[in-house]
Amino acid sequence: MRKLLFIALCFLPVSMQAQSNADFDRYFEDQTLRIDYYHTGDAKSEIFSMDRIYKQGTWAGNPGNCIQPFEMGLYKVNVFDIATNRLIFSKGYNSIFAEYQTIEPAIRGIKRTYHESVLIPCPQKPFILIIEKRDRYNLLSPVFTKTIDPADYHIITEKFSLRHDVVIPVIQNGNPHQKVDLVILAEGYQADELDKFKSDLKYYTDLFFKVEPYKSRAKQFNISGIFSASEESGTDEPRQGIYRNTRLGSSFNAFDLDRYCLAEDNKSIRDVAANAPYDAILIMVNRDRYGGGGIYNWQTVFNTGSPWRDYVFLHEFGHAFAGLADEYFSSPVAYVDFYTTGVEPLEPNITALIDTAHVKWEQYLSPGIKVPTEWGKATYDSLMNRIPTIQEESERTRLNKQIDDFFRNHPLRDKVGVFEGANYMSKGMYRPTLMSLMHKFEEDRLSYDIVNERAIIETMNYYTGD
Repeated sequence: MRKLLFIALCFLPVSMQAQSNADFDRYFEDQTLRIDYYHTGDAKSEIFSMDRIYKQGTWAGNPGNCIQPFEMGLYKVNVFDIATNRLIFSKGYNSIFAEYQTIEPAIRGIKRTYHESVLIPCPQKPFILIIEKRDRYNLLSPVFTKTIDPADYHIITEKFSLRHDVVIPVIQNGNPHQKVDLVILAEGYQADELDKFKSDLKYYTDLFFKVEPYKSRAKQFNISGIFSASEESGTDEPRQGIYRNTRLGSSFNAFDLDRYCLAEDNKSIRDVAANAPYDAILIMVNRDRYGGGGIYNWQTVFNTGSPWRDYVFLHEFGHAFAGLADEYFSSPVAYVDFYTTGVEPLEPNITALIDTAHVKWEQYLSPGIKVPTEWGKATYDSLMNRIPTIQEESERTRLNKQIDDFFRNHPLRDKVGVFEGANYMSKGMYRPTLMSLMHKFEEDRLSYDIVNERAIIETMNYYTGD
């Protein structure tokens, strides 16, 4: 069935394959259709099975950008109008299941099931939903298809707001169709911690607008906080034997990586978020500990307290909002064989440097910079290799200062080049700058740097129509 569907798509009329912007009023209602499904499998297999479909509030996206103008995400949802044989909506995304497929248990054949959703503007007439997935060469092929009639009485129209849910308008700059709409959800806050949630909400909103490109484009955002009380404070910390009954099911130790914090209760997250129009979901976890996570077009998870809380918040949002890759390469991760040799990654801030004459961010390269750029990687690696051998705290502190000084005093600190070492790979993968928010925390410098900023702005413009 999958092969036949792929062949059929190849021979669709050009208008169906290449449609750039559908006429929103012709094809859609100004409502959100939420399609929930179960995603089951291991590293070599995956099965989609329907759960439920919901018709919810106003569509938050930009009506003029129903076809995502850039290729991002391992998966892509497509909507085809049956009557006109036309592609009317598409959008890329990643998922927790996709990450699971890259770790050892999945490779050993252990299957897991995740609950997931895709959100689309609600079509007026019957349509075909097709979810595609990229292979190791970034080529898309269908993995799930379903015909849906928006008039079907099985589609649920009930409201999801609970009696004690509180929507807190933080920044309201206008029509959701022309703004980037963020919802920040409370996780691990008990009913008597509403004031703490409001205080944390203010802290992170203020932080957000201190950093470019958000600072100079603050008018492009709507931000709402949504308080939905948990039975207990905090979050699960399995390695420490700590489990908390929380509203959104967040937990450290995702994929057995202690610092990785995600929220897997997709249904509860979507139900709470439905209290306001949203383009992106941020989950604020009431726990003073280093950790978080970010998945493209799904969730940003961050904890409210640690010396690195500012960095974690901004870093994980970069992943989830703009699909930015990690630029570090020396920290432990759970992923195995993440990239295919010789294939250029889709993420805008890393490159395999297949074509040295045409670097992905060549328009931003500093004048006279060499490609690739020698930056003293051997010296940095030698410093990092000493960390596990040091037992004495004072010596470890001196070594960390030496590493910080290596970047702070580096002659290429403010240059854009092609620096080897990125996205968990020491060799064969390159980043645009020595240091950015997608690489490492610097107390005196919170900057994404220009390549990442341009990718974020491109995503912002997609939502606002600018």
